[in-house]
This record gives sequence, structure tokens and C-alpha cells, in this order.
Amino acid sequence: MTTKLNAKRYTFASRSRLNAGFTLIELLVVISIIGVLSALALSNYNAARQRARDAQRKSDLNQIKTSLQMYYNDNSSSFPLSLVFGSALENPTDSSMVYMKVVPNDPSYDVSDEESPQYSYSSDGTEYCLVTNLENGSDKDLANSQLRCEACSASGSEYVVCPD
Repeated sequence: MTTKLNAKRYTFASRSRLNAGFTLIELLVVISIIGVLSALALSNYNAARQRARDAQRKSDLNQIKTSLQMYYNDNSSSFPLSLVFGSALENPTDSSMVYMKVVPNDPSYDVSDEESPQYSYSSDGTEYCLVTNLENGSDKDLANSQLRCEACSASGSEYVVCPD
């Protein structure tokens, strides 16, 4: 009698084990949900990286502005006529006076790519304009920078820094 009961239990267990998987529709639903969630996460991640690069650009230009102001104070109230990004900003009469060890490049700058984004500097000695393009065209600081530096004639997504 015990043999018949064990055989019945075994048969019942093997049948439920065969039916214990996921259906194809359930698997497709789960895979599509995971795909949608990963697409949303990836787009948010890329937007966060763009905002981080834009924050770095604004910080770089403000640091350059501070260095240019120190240069201006030490050099008979004149700004340098040109800047070489990636090299030092020094006093032309006293090379031991360094205002910036390395004038930064754009975070996305690539030496081997001619189309790579770069900062732009122009000066007549009494005024200057530092310009960069921000990736986030709806950045709240764009319009303010363009209004503050009207002489620089920036447009679109150009973020501008000029002397106060």
C-alpha cells in the first residue's frame, strides 16, 4: 500500500514540476519592462553627464576670469591679447608670476579631432570675451551670461564670461 501512495506522490510532484515554468508571454512582458526601464535610466544618465560637463565649463570659465582679473591688476590695467588653452597664464614681464598653471580646455576637447569643442577667447586689451557652447540649450545661466556680456554678441547656446 505504501508503494502505491509513493507512486501517486511522485506522479503528482512530477506533473507540478512540469507546469512550474514561465509562459512565453510572461517572459516577453518582463523583458519589455526591463528594456523600457533601462532606456529611461540611460537617457537620464546621459542628461546628467551633459549637465556635469556644462557645470565644468562654467566653472572653468569663472576660474579663467579670476586669473585674468589678477593679470589685469598686475599688468597696467590690460588683459592678455591671446590665451593658449592647455598652457600656463604667466606674467609677461615676470615668468615666475603664474596666474594659472594650465588654462583648461573644454571637457569634451580632443586634440586629434578638429571639430572638437573648445573655449574661445578674444580681447582688445581693455575688455575680453570668453565663450563656450553648452550642451544643455535650456540652461538657466545662458540668458543671464549673454545679457551681462552684451559686447560679446553671443547667441544660441553660447555661455559668455566677461569682466565685471
